[in-house]
Amino acid sequence: MWDERFDTPEYAYGKQPNDFLAARYQAIPLGRVLSLAEGEGRNAVFLASQGYQVTAVDSSSVGLAKARELAAERQVTIETAVADLATYDLGENQWDGIVSIFFPLPAEMRTDMHHRIVRSLKPGGVYLVEAYTPEQLKHGTGGGPSADNKLTKQLLEADLAGLTFDHLEELEREVIEGTYHTGLAAVVQAVARKG
Repeated sequence: MWDERFDTPEYAYGKQPNDFLAARYQAIPLGRVLSLAEGEGRNAVFLASQGYQVTAVDSSSVGLAKARELAAERQVTIETAVADLATYDLGENQWDGIVSIFFPLPAEMRTDMHHRIVRSLKPGGVYLVEAYTPEQLKHGTGGGPSADNKLTKQLLEADLAGLTFDHLEELEREVIEGTYHTGLAAVVQAVARKG
């Protein structure tokens, strides 16, 4: 599905970074950042332009090829890895930051993925996430029709025990990101730090 979505000259979610990431990225210590479900590279390229060493992971080779093109266009360097995130090895105490922007994480892999994220952050490392909440289903402005891959404050608090939240909020906001994320959206945002 994702190869098909990304196989167009246009960037499905645009070339500009996610608004929440652009506003909060400085919470992440300068260093190595892993961007999960990065797609066509808009967030990874933005972070690289701010001086981070970024690895973009996605299941779509088509999306990551466009990420490399965008990086070349913006004259920055990113690493890319085509992988199934259900089995991708995040490592331990490896990342200064991990970013997850609208990663539709199925419930059956969510808790395991979050536990792996906590382990893989260095002490002082930051997990920055924006995701749709189940309330998004009434808006239909992105994220698909399933409540199964939505997040809430309560789920993040439960899954990310061991991290300290610098920011955790559910809200409605305008999300204007390319063709597929456009309009009023119900989201949860978090910046969580490993002690």
